[in-house]
Amino acid sequence: MPPAAIAPLAEPIPDPVAGRAGGGSDFAPLLRTVREQGLLERRVAWYARGITVNVLFLGAIVTGMVLLGPSWWTLLLAPPLAVVSGRMAFVAHDAGHAQITADRGKGRLIQLVHADLLLGMSQEWWNDKHNRHHANPNHIDKDPDVAADILVFTQHQTAGRSGLRRWLTRHQAWLFFPLTTLEGIALKVYGFRAVFSGQDDAMPARKRVVEGLLLTAHVAAYLTLLLTTLSLGQAIVFALINQMLLGLHLGMAFAPNHKGMEMPDPEDGENWGHLRRQVLTSRNVRGGLLTDWFLGGLNYQIEHHLFPSMPRPHLRLAQPLVRAHCLALGVPYTETGLIESYRQALAHMHYVGEPLRAGA
Repeated sequence: MPPAAIAPLAEPIPDPVAGRAGGGSDFAPLLRTVREQGLLERRVAWYARGITVNVLFLGAIVTGMVLLGPSWWTLLLAPPLAVVSGRMAFVAHDAGHAQITADRGKGRLIQLVHADLLLGMSQEWWNDKHNRHHANPNHIDKDPDVAADILVFTQHQTAGRSGLRRWLTRHQAWLFFPLTTLEGIALKVYGFRAVFSGQDDAMPARKRVVEGLLLTAHVAAYLTLLLTTLSLGQAIVFALINQMLLGLHLGMAFAPNHKGMEMPDPEDGENWGHLRRQVLTSRNVRGGLLTDWFLGGLNYQIEHHLFPSMPRPHLRLAQPLVRAHCLALGVPYTETGLIESYRQALAHMHYVGEPLRAGA
């Protein structure tokens, strides 16, 4: 994969002709309106306030751990640390999309601090994976998020599953949320593998060294904090609670976005324009400020996929424009409640595993 594939995430260039029978772009009028209303302009101060609040909460949690010391009561700080870590992940995501600043150098620095140092996740590995997802969401051959692994997303992927993987696929709808508790650890494992294994030849040596140092610093700081404030047993329990809740939080934020939505045919999907490619494969989640906060703005998944560099606070402002534009074009715009979004996603995963249950 060429180095350009792991550049900072940027707004995809829409197909200028696909999507309308008479030629021209279905997306262009919407893009023009969004730009005219200033919704693509950065909100640096908004992000600065949020980052400051996150850092203050992180400092308060660390201070609390030091003051409480080797007490089982200290374990009560594991859940809020997971929440703060989730906030760091959302900031890293937004920085990678150039939502915070148009200056790529500053954006990369913000993402390095939040992803590598504070979360223990490789920036380069994540950007590579996420770039490919945004370019072809839910495309079975091109989107790494729907590649067959522990979970599968089409009945075609169930063929040849055996042993533990077959059992997991049969029950994947029931196991999905328990499995997400491992997501926080998985992000670290995948990141360390990408940086230290040498398998990713596209990662420049200088970036590999920087990320390696930051990832090592994250693990060292995390272990030092736990082992200097808690007994060994308490530290292990704290880490398990913290990492499992972080994984669950991230899983709950990402689960509603695309699962159970359109999956482009490998051939016909190539003819979809930018608007249809992003809208038909994405699901929005209704809710108020609490939902926006908990899901890190990813509940506006349609708007985010259409305008990846749009600052998070502008997504809700763009939503009425996007919904009206889709209605005028006759393009289905999917929006549901949070619980219903999980039900739909899990129902799809249950359906995918049906052939293996029928053959049991």
